[in-house]
Amino acid sequence: MDLFCVSWIIVVFILTDGYLKGLIRMHSFTAYHTDVGIHKKINEDSLCIQVAETAIGEVVFAVVCDGMGGLQKGELASANVTKAFAEWFETDFPALIFDPDLHDKTFENWADIIRTQNRIIADYGAINSIVLGTTATVLLMLESGKFFIGHVGDSRVYCINQSVQQLTDDQTVVNEEIKKGRLTVEQAESDPRRNVLLQCVGASPTLVPDFLYGDFSVGDLFLLCSDGFRHEISLDEITSHLNPAIIREEASMKNALIELVELNKQRGERDNITALAILVS
Repeated sequence: MDLFCVSWIIVVFILTDGYLKGLIRMHSFTAYHTDVGIHKKINEDSLCIQVAETAIGEVVFAVVCDGMGGLQKGELASANVTKAFAEWFETDFPALIFDPDLHDKTFENWADIIRTQNRIIADYGAINSIVLGTTATVLLMLESGKFFIGHVGDSRVYCINQSVQQLTDDQTVVNEEIKKGRLTVEQAESDPRRNVLLQCVGASPTLVPDFLYGDFSVGDLFLLCSDGFRHEISLDEITSHLNPAIIREEASMKNALIELVELNKQRGERDNITALAILVS
């Protein structure tokens, strides 16, 4: 069983040159920051950013996976899932860019990857008598102004512009309790079950990923983050640092992510902390 160990990967490559008419002429700035944090010895988070110029314009692909804190070898699980999605983007996605069923086939491919990785990681754990797992949050952005998201666990995708919108839904015990009216959002923030997932890749007998798609515009900023990035800071603090109106280049976006990660650490966040930002300009 081939699992590998890295804390993060980043890949940038070119698929094919050229543009089609009628696109939004997207140009993206990307930045990321990942930190082991103040408590753990190993960074179990994994991330990937891939940007390509294609025959349908610029395409951005991003992944954030959070290896399960408290489980063993979470870094193996997160890195393996990240690698599998990165390989899909490099080898399978180019054949889909002109497919009229791009939407459905992308989600079918992602579901296959998640199911396959769930089995591989579970088998690895069984052979080695350990339990390991990971969240998986995936974002694909096309120059046509469409985005696609695949999601398992409680890492998040936000879209920030004039307001902030959480695009993903936490697959957690406390979020289910909020939906059922048994917990308030404020109570959930301090609930001891706030990190208990309903499912994760590698540690769930069956998985039901969330898949969603929508439209974006020039000026939108997408943020992918592990849960360690958002426990100790507010949405107001996130949006004030990552305000698309004041970010003009990748360096300022990178600095904003570093500042937010350090703020989390100063306030005692004990988990690994990872955030990845994409600004459409």
